[in-house]
Parts: sequence; structure tokens; C-alpha cells
Amino acid sequence: MARLMKKGGLCALRPKRFRKTTDSSHTQPVVPNLVQRQFSPNSPNEIWAADITYIRTWEGWLYLAVVIDLFSRRVIGWAMANHLRTDLAISALQMAVRHRRPPRGMIHHSDRGVQYASREYREFLQRHGIQCSMSRKGDCWDNAVVESFFATLKNESLYRLVLPTRAQARWTTLDYITNFYNPRRRHSTLGNISPIEYERRLIKANRNA
Repeated sequence: MARLMKKGGLCALRPKRFRKTTDSSHTQPVVPNLVQRQFSPNSPNEIWAADITYIRTWEGWLYLAVVIDLFSRRVIGWAMANHLRTDLAISALQMAVRHRRPPRGMIHHSDRGVQYASREYREFLQRHGIQCSMSRKGDCWDNAVVESFFATLKNESLYRLVLPTRAQARWTTLDYITNFYNPRRRHSTLGNISPIEYERRLIKANRNA
């Protein structure tokens, strides 16, 4: 394997040290898991999934919150900050709601982190008629699609670069999401096309129906 990789000019990417971003040791209310690992809804804006991850820079941590539409795996909302306060998660959700205008009754799934269980976040969901769903405690597989996106982002982009500043990490992450992941990156789950192309084909099929 080493000989073939060297011949092909390939090198392995080792996973980085894990940093926990989920604080589930709180007194805020939690809700049942409505998704139950059924990550393939039939249409857009049926189920969204959200989570937060960390990005290491020389200046310190940059935290990234995202919202993903499970139908197309498209990242529809994101926000970055040097803190883990609730408004980071709310900013990503606000972006998603502003651009997608989801129907009432849609499901929003996340882990049990204090940001998602907070009164402010729950009230935002209620105002827009969005149902709340949460993973079981300590079970990353219950939110596997977002965890997979974070791994993809880091292995394909962030881990390949030196990031001296949060500003550079922010720009790199934004560029990856908007110029590569959403419009160009192929997914086996989507028939080896990108999230935007997957949605575009659905719209075209509906118009021709």
C-alpha cells in the first residue's frame, strides 16, 4: 500500500485530536428523537439537521455551526464565531430559514447540546412552526449526516492547510461550502451528483410532471 501510494503521489490524512463541543450536562428540556436515523426524506425542507464543530487556528478556536437539508445534503445555513454561545447556532438557523422558508411542521434535528436545548433556540423554532428532534445522549450516529460533513470539510480542505488566523479559516470554510461542496462535490447517496444539482433535477422533474 505504501509503495502504491508513493507511486501515485498520495499521502494519508490522519484524523486530528478530538475536541468536544457538545455540552449536554444542563438542565434545559430535551425532546425525543423524531428522525431515528432515517436520513432520506422524500423532498426538500422535510428534515433539517444541525450541529457545531471546531476549527483550529494559531489565534485559537473558530467554531462553525451548520444546518443541512437531509434531502439533498446541502448546507443551507452556517455561522462562525470564536465562541459557543447560543447565538452562533441561531445565526446559522436564521440563515437557513431566510433562504428556504420551510413549511410549518418541518423537523429540525440536533444533538442535546445546550445551544439547541436553550430557551432562545426552542422559541425560534416554535415561532416558525418547526418541530424539534434531538439525538440520544452521547450518540453521534443519530446525527451522522452532519458529522460526515464536518469530517469531509476537515479532511478535504482544512487539514491540508496552515490556518494562522480565524479570518483565514473563515474564508477557507466559506469558500469550500459555497464554491465546492454545495455546487460541485459528488455524493454517492445522491447518485454521484452535487447537492445543488440534485435539487435542480428535482425542480426540473416537477415542472415536467
